[in-house]
Amino acid sequence: MLHSASNPKIMKQVFSLLLSSIFFLSINAQTTRWQQAVKYSMQIDMDVQTNRFTGKQKLEYSNNSPDKLNRVFFHLYFNAFQPNSNMDARSRELGKQQVNGRPDWDGRVKDRILNLKPEEIGYQKIKSVKLNGVPQSFTEKETILEVNLSKPILPKSKVVFDLEFEAQVPLQIRRSGRDNPQTGVRYSMSQWYPKICAYDEEGWHPTPYVAREFYGPFGSFDVSIQIDPTYKIGATGMLQNAAEIGWGYDKPGTDLKPTVKAKRTWRFVGDKIHDFVWAADPEYRHITRKIPGGPDIHVIYDYKPGNAKNDSAWEKVADAAVAVLPFIEKNFGKYPYPQYSFIQGGDGGMEYAMATLVASPSLGTAFHEWMHNWYQMVLATNESLYPWMDEGFTSYAEDLVSKFYNKRSSLDDYRDALKQRPDNENLKQLINSLPEDHAGAYAGYFNLVKSGLAEPLTTHSDHYNSNFAYGINSYSKGEVFLEQLGYIIGAPLRDKVLLEYYNQWKFRHPNTNDFMRIAENVSDMKLDWYKEYWVYGTKTINYAIDSLWQDGEMANIRLKRVGQMPMPIDLELQFKDGSTEKHHVPLDIMFGAKRNERPGQFWMIHPAWFWTHPTYTVSVKHKLLELKKVEIDPTKRMADVDRKNNVLELEW
Repeated sequence: MLHSASNPKIMKQVFSLLLSSIFFLSINAQTTRWQQAVKYSMQIDMDVQTNRFTGKQKLEYSNNSPDKLNRVFFHLYFNAFQPNSNMDARSRELGKQQVNGRPDWDGRVKDRILNLKPEEIGYQKIKSVKLNGVPQSFTEKETILEVNLSKPILPKSKVVFDLEFEAQVPLQIRRSGRDNPQTGVRYSMSQWYPKICAYDEEGWHPTPYVAREFYGPFGSFDVSIQIDPTYKIGATGMLQNAAEIGWGYDKPGTDLKPTVKAKRTWRFVGDKIHDFVWAADPEYRHITRKIPGGPDIHVIYDYKPGNAKNDSAWEKVADAAVAVLPFIEKNFGKYPYPQYSFIQGGDGGMEYAMATLVASPSLGTAFHEWMHNWYQMVLATNESLYPWMDEGFTSYAEDLVSKFYNKRSSLDDYRDALKQRPDNENLKQLINSLPEDHAGAYAGYFNLVKSGLAEPLTTHSDHYNSNFAYGINSYSKGEVFLEQLGYIIGAPLRDKVLLEYYNQWKFRHPNTNDFMRIAENVSDMKLDWYKEYWVYGTKTINYAIDSLWQDGEMANIRLKRVGQMPMPIDLELQFKDGSTEKHHVPLDIMFGAKRNERPGQFWMIHPAWFWTHPTYTVSVKHKLLELKKVEIDPTKRMADVDRKNNVLELEW
């Protein structure tokens, strides 16, 4: 050994092997994070006369953490739909405040829960909980079940819970429920079963069901539903007894097969998922599309005899899903599941694993909810803490998918509105401040800034001071985050970031820092400042063209930072001869600079602007009198709250 190691050639090989091992371990340490795992098996017996069901749940729970668990928590979502619940009280309290001249409550909830009758409320009652066959003591705390374990769950061990429960389906209020008069659907079964709360490196997340959002561990679901034989079901997962059921599940266009049984059993199975939804109605119609090499598309909707327009609209949803999937997978990643279902139900649009509930055949809603399967069902951030990483990223993708399908940008909607109101000066100014894509998101963000109600994106989704701020932050400001990231590092690199993020973090519950590290590695820039300003704070961007002067052969353009958030600057110069130049001023704390996004155009990178300095001078070798126009960020992707001082038209 000593003689061999002293051989220089062998020493080099050993050293190389050690470096490779260290690198491998380093990469693993950076990308591997433990997470809990679940395996649900449930048998549900639904009574469509009383709107109640009983259930048995077997849950295999893998404690992959280094921690000993002395108690566990489950969600009991249906208990939110009772008078004076947290959801009811919060909705009525927010309704007392006015935002833009209207009560700031969710229009679907308002005070409706307060007025529910005993047979209209929702509830989930736990009859028994066993751990490895041993009965456990438990306490129901409205929408959270706390189970104090007689024996702790040790690290790196697996246990089995057995739960028996009964539930009553509430009238449709929010997401789940029955007999929605707007859709005619009998049962929208979301957040319907005792669901174990998430446990991660931050500990337990027993988040009460106040309004929004959701978070759960990945695993598998095996769900059998007994229901009146006239009812038809759409759900998460793959139907295991399709030959027995028929109705398009065995092959397209087949009828529901007859049965002499008092109830029909539907069994669905799904893997690598963290939630399960189903919906049932005797009038459902089922459309299917087979995508070669891709998922089966199911569209399930409430059939209205004689309404051909309604049928056509739902057929269009199915065809549109097939049409846009190649674009989605190219830009956002491969869809990993064998099927996807668009199911009419719920109260608008709400995403679940391999399925969504949508109230209508709106293509925009369909695209949005489907993209949730990438950003919430596969990546699965903690939505309560990072709703903008789900809703915002999903909205960003929806905008581009809609543009691909409709062959028009989101700014075109504003242009169309201006054609109807050509004298509306406010609309003209708004259009002049919006980028070609994601225009609605920028408009929403600017509206939030003007309202004075802005809060940091780090605000817990249930703890916003207003529904107004939550909605714009999570959807609009989150969407702007990605488009503005393209402004900072360049759109091609931003697109690569999104693919890398999806591929590296799917099925692993990433957080904000995980995304930012991907963005930094891909761009080779420091971006922690962007996170600190845009995610953790509410400071705004405002840059201005301050002054111009000639100094010998150099034309000088002084820029001024008026707002409190620093940014890199793209500056476009237009000359009298029709030529243009793009000049880029990086921010010093980026420790890098954006590359030319459009090869072939003039692109000059200037020394970095120190963020501590309020002004910066761009010097170019031109005569000042040659200039016709100077503009900061002509693409309007930088969310500058006052663009009037971004442009200088020169008439000399």
